[in-house]
Amino acid sequence: MLSGRILVVAFEGWNDAGEAATGAVRSLKEELDLVELFAVDPELYFDYQFNRPTISSGDDGRRELTWPGTVLYGPRSPVERVASLGEDAEITVSGDNVGNIFLLLGTEPSRSWQGFAAEIVDRALAADISAVVFLGAMLADVPHTRPISLMSSSDSAEMRAELGIERSDYEGPVGILSVVALAAEAAGIPTMSIWASVPHYVHNAPSPKAMLALIDRLEEVIDVTIPRGDLVEEATAWEEGIDALAADDDDMAAYIAQLEQARDTVDSPEASGEAIAQEFEKYLRRRGDKPDDPRRGR
Repeated sequence: MLSGRILVVAFEGWNDAGEAATGAVRSLKEELDLVELFAVDPELYFDYQFNRPTISSGDDGRRELTWPGTVLYGPRSPVERVASLGEDAEITVSGDNVGNIFLLLGTEPSRSWQGFAAEIVDRALAADISAVVFLGAMLADVPHTRPISLMSSSDSAEMRAELGIERSDYEGPVGILSVVALAAEAAGIPTMSIWASVPHYVHNAPSPKAMLALIDRLEEVIDVTIPRGDLVEEATAWEEGIDALAADDDDMAAYIAQLEQARDTVDSPEASGEAIAQEFEKYLRRRGDKPDDPRRGR
């Protein structure tokens, strides 16, 4: 588990298939006693023809506009910063780490990514953040009937040793998660990424099953219990709904069976590391210019 002040990050858009990453962070936000510390100026970073504002009625009946943006939240009563990652190999956290958790939640910006990343990193440094955890979700050739695949990576040698994860060797198009992560690493803040794979054939619907998988892993990393609420039942209903669709579509059912066979082969005890790597290489070639692959990038 990570120690010190931890910033958990998720962005709507390219990095958020099935709304799994932002859904997991919103679940955490509901649990924690947080206040808004900072919001970016949307005029600097968003194209409103691409990310349009929304209008709604407030409690008093007045019409209100909500603009796309990104907000940094922090604990109302933060605890004193404890030793940062690597400073004390024996340090543990309590199991109720709420006073150490900060959240960054928003929409992937449309422009000025370098300026955006610099502003976020400056705010993280000002908040004395010890480590950053990025959550992402991508559409993948995976079956909905199997456990959601999660992959973690880090560019920090200390964090890789602490958490037993690997470094990414991805080269190709990236989303805002990669840009902010590299800026944070350059500023001396260690980062890690956790990605969930969401079945691409249900890309139009939120994926509570992927959200649950991210929450499970996030709890292990940041030592905070995140209530599941109705997510377990929603994940079951999500899977049953896709089963019902497949039952009426022979082509879809056959395709899902193919994905299940491929997944079971990779997960089998007999599967070699090389075979698993080959499966991922095939996946990458099929996906092309799609949201970042978690094994090879953010």
